[in-house]
Amino acid sequence: MIRLSDIHKYYRSGEQSLHVLKGIDLHIQEGELVSIMGSSGSGKSTLLNILGVLDSYDQGSYALAGHSVTNLRETQAAHLRNKFLGFVFQSFNLLPFKNAAENVALPLYYQGVGRKERNYRAEQYLEMVGLSDRKHFMPNQLSGGQKQRVAIARALVCKPKVILADEPTGALDSRTTQEIMSLFKEVHRLGNTIIIVTHEPDVANQTHRQIYLKDGRVTTADQVHLQHEAVAI
Repeated sequence: MIRLSDIHKYYRSGEQSLHVLKGIDLHIQEGELVSIMGSSGSGKSTLLNILGVLDSYDQGSYALAGHSVTNLRETQAAHLRNKFLGFVFQSFNLLPFKNAAENVALPLYYQGVGRKERNYRAEQYLEMVGLSDRKHFMPNQLSGGQKQRVAIARALVCKPKVILADEPTGALDSRTTQEIMSLFKEVHRLGNTIIIVTHEPDVANQTHRQIYLKDGRVTTADQVHLQHEAVAI
């Protein structure tokens, strides 16, 4: 589903150049539930932006569902995002002047889906996340967990292949975090590929594979374990 090979990313400011990603090799298969962990400055956000076709890279190759992601015009990038990707954010990113159903339906509006079909599908996905009774509520009438459920419904409404979640439980308490993770696992069982960027070990431990970033390079949990053993010896 996702294959990155030798991805490098630089941020340049004047004559200064910051090498953020330093040769990322990453393969995520269809149907995986994966977490990406790393300390601040490790490159997690940059990697997620590249995976989400929101940012470019300077070297290497990226294939998303067999489609090469390189040198795309914005219309091409938007087409790939709309067809394959759904996004969930820590801050929910709900429009405050639209109710829950309208927020869920918004991606369908941008795809040109008619109002009746938009409303029908929005209500379907709100029911799936357990909020059918809150469809007319505005975001400021919802709890943090309910807002994130709306955001997940919005991410799913276009039936994407991949869900990219950026610290989706970062603003939630431990009980609500577990509720949201249970929902992600339910969504995963339906066949979605899910990638969760998190700094919370309790969240990462509920995914099938943990990927660690350090200083712009990726390593697996097994490699981290081996490194720790080597230090102990």
